[in-house]
Amino acid sequence: MIDLKHLRTLLALRKTGNLTKAAEMLCLTQSALSQQIRLLESDYGTLFERKTVPIAFTAVGHCLLELADKIFPAIEETERNLMRLKDGTAGTLRIVVECHTCFDWLMPTMDVFRTHWPEVELDIISGFHSDPVGLLHQRQADLAIVGNPEPEQNITYLPLFEYDIVALLSNSHPLNRESFLTPHHFKGQTLITYPVADDMLDIMQQVLIPAKISPERRTSELTIAILQLVASGRGIAALPLWAIKNYLDRNYISSRPVTEKGLKGKLYAAVCTEMSSKAYINDFVKLIREKSLVELPGVRLLG
Repeated sequence: MIDLKHLRTLLALRKTGNLTKAAEMLCLTQSALSQQIRLLESDYGTLFERKTVPIAFTAVGHCLLELADKIFPAIEETERNLMRLKDGTAGTLRIVVECHTCFDWLMPTMDVFRTHWPEVELDIISGFHSDPVGLLHQRQADLAIVGNPEPEQNITYLPLFEYDIVALLSNSHPLNRESFLTPHHFKGQTLITYPVADDMLDIMQQVLIPAKISPERRTSELTIAILQLVASGRGIAALPLWAIKNYLDRNYISSRPVTEKGLKGKLYAAVCTEMSSKAYINDFVKLIREKSLVELPGVRLLG
């Protein structure tokens, strides 16, 4: 008998293109996912070709995916309608992003969200905000995307994802000879960052402050301006891989890992606790997690 969880597994495989990310999306271990696949294949035959990237489905796999494409949109729409009946008509979802120039990754999520919840007024609050969570308390925003989930009364943090942060160098920079950068390599360099406090910068909190290294600083509010300064040899920077991957692919700048283990950042959605049970809030968070895992490089979901 076909089980909904098996169809959901096939959809995750198609979305992500590989077993590792599909398991992560479904909150399963790879062994549990493989077991599901074996059970399904024992009944219906091979679902996809092995060792293909992305996954290439067989005729059996496509047949089951066609069924999933018919069933799940109806189930999900019914669930949303039931929540509308329970919660009443939804209101607003005003989003403030801590890194205000790095919200392009949110656009695909917002586009899908509008089709799910057309009655919700969706907007991004523009400009730089040093205290995005404060806007939640002031009722000027409904959801803040932040990197440091400091405990606050009446604020709930919903985990989004962890991401890779890389050091950015001009193509002719001597540090390109290194396989990775240590705190020592930042001595004598100019560090180019956004104009935010050090407690909002992972490179400072996780790497340089513990090593008691304080390089010269230069700031810019715009990501592209930081990249231009790096490319012209005015300094080095440390930014999320997903924010600058296109520039690396075009050889505009170079990158190196920060420390041998690499530097990681994390993002959370902060909401007022009374809003955390809202169906449309949770759907928005779910969409962010799924879209980011599939579309952003160097991303892993937070539990």
